[in-house]
Amino acid sequence: MTIPELPESLETTTLNSHHSRAASTVRRRSIDVAVLESDSNSLEAVNDSDSDVNNTNEMGNLRGGVVESALEEPSELGTEGLRNGKEENEHVRTGESNQEMEVLASAKFAHRPSAPVHRRIKESPLSSDAIFKQSHAGLFNLCIVVLVAVNSRLIIENLMKYGWLINSGFWFSSTSLKDWPLLMCCLSLPIFPLAAFFVEKLVLLKYISECVAVFLHILITTAAILYPVLVILRCDSAVLSGVTLMLFACIVWLKLVSYAHASHDMRALAKSLDKGETLSGYWNSDDSYGASFQSLAYFMVAPTLCYQPSYPRTSCIRKGWVVRQLIKLIIFTGFMGFIVEQYINPIVRNSQHPLKGNLLYAIERVLKLSVPNLYVWLCMFYCFFHLWLNILAELLCFGDREFYKDWWNAKTVEEYWRMWNMPVHKWMVRHIYFPCLRNGMPRGGAILIAFLISAIFHELCIAVPCHIFKFWAFIGIMFQVPLVILTNYLQDKFQNSMVGNMIFWCFFSILGQPMCLLLYYHDLMNRKASAK
Repeated sequence: MTIPELPESLETTTLNSHHSRAASTVRRRSIDVAVLESDSNSLEAVNDSDSDVNNTNEMGNLRGGVVESALEEPSELGTEGLRNGKEENEHVRTGESNQEMEVLASAKFAHRPSAPVHRRIKESPLSSDAIFKQSHAGLFNLCIVVLVAVNSRLIIENLMKYGWLINSGFWFSSTSLKDWPLLMCCLSLPIFPLAAFFVEKLVLLKYISECVAVFLHILITTAAILYPVLVILRCDSAVLSGVTLMLFACIVWLKLVSYAHASHDMRALAKSLDKGETLSGYWNSDDSYGASFQSLAYFMVAPTLCYQPSYPRTSCIRKGWVVRQLIKLIIFTGFMGFIVEQYINPIVRNSQHPLKGNLLYAIERVLKLSVPNLYVWLCMFYCFFHLWLNILAELLCFGDREFYKDWWNAKTVEEYWRMWNMPVHKWMVRHIYFPCLRNGMPRGGAILIAFLISAIFHELCIAVPCHIFKFWAFIGIMFQVPLVILTNYLQDKFQNSMVGNMIFWCFFSILGQPMCLLLYYHDLMNRKASAK
């Protein structure tokens, strides 16, 4: 007998008893049974369809994993009950429904030893065709447990071998008091947004022309970035304090550029409306330009770099959630500081200049530094982009919290830069990329300009606090351009390939960052030695 691919119907018999000596009439029912694809081969659903047939004495047939069974010839019902068991008779006697009887009978036949268990083609869960269709949460948990266990052993081994290397002045020391000019400079940065607001008010009241407003905005934004640079260069401050001030200054500069550019564009749109021109539905006419100080103040503290008069807002502040995120922020910041003091600083101090020493020794130092540096970088991402920006958004009821995407799955370097830092990416697209395209520049030139601006600001944030202008950070960012071309070519040649993702991790995290760290450290030490 052949077994078809798909299960057909299961025929069972239901008896109705009217009199003790009367002949019984059997009605055959056809039941469609769907069997679950599991180890237990359990029953999932039963659909009834009534059909009157004649008495028969057929033997059961196997069809696709379901047994078709015909009951014996009808006989008088006495005190013995049904021949196949007492359970069905008890159900009939207690008045349970025929449907429940049929489900039980179908389940009995579905679990028989002769029911087939292999009925269609399946792939193993870890095969190449099915691996991405399965959930791997358990393996992910295993990796986390192994990672914690291995690194806990390494931390204990390091503490036993070298002792506690974090000094008492890690968080605060007396030398930090010398950085008060940088603190005063940081507190005075709100002067520049206030000046930009007055310029917008003057142009709105038609006291100055558009050309004069553009010129004043250029002066304000230039002063907002040059003022902190001069303060840092004139003061022999700590590197961390200088980096913090430069980050604040760059954020203020980006926000001021967006405020001036968006305000100019909204005035142009308002003039188009006055002329009766039809605008795209993408532009919200409710966001009319009015140079509101409240909207500018909210924008300057909001976790975004793109100005607009109003933002999507949440209804309330989850105080308990904020407290939990703050606790996580403290824990991960402390862990990041521990790795820097206990691992990175000793490795860097005991290394030679990577471009002046033995090549193999330099490669060994870079690879040894790559693992703790990667941990610090991931902790920095989690602390800033996830914890801090979400805390700030929650306190300000800021609704759009897409501060990053799944950049860790990026298949090309270009895709990584589009997903890694969403506030900067949106700023670049809005104020650099599309304006370049609208002015007739090709797409490659627009991308090159975006990388150029990013490289300049990376160099400012590192070179100015270190008082070293070797352009290592600038070269590192501009080196991403050929990597973009390479990974895009590999992605086009090998579709759905993760080769670009591996190239990104190798050049950006394993080699690039540790190399830049060693270069800047040794140049900083050489500068201090020559100063003495």
